[in-house]
Amino acid sequence: MTKYRPGEKVPMSGEYTAYDAKGHNGGSTYLEEGSRFPATQHEGSYYVMNMNK
Repeated sequence: MTKYRPGEKVPMSGEYTAYDAKGHNGGSTYLEEGSRFPATQHEGSYYVMNMNK
């Protein structure tokens, strides 16, 4: 499972789920390849590609 940080480039278009530093789900969003992962409200948050979609 690759973790992506806010501000990094999105490697592949798809559905990504945000998690906080404790692993709590912060919701999902569709992101286009080449765009940037959006900022989050919690320090230490990260995104993971949702492989189920």
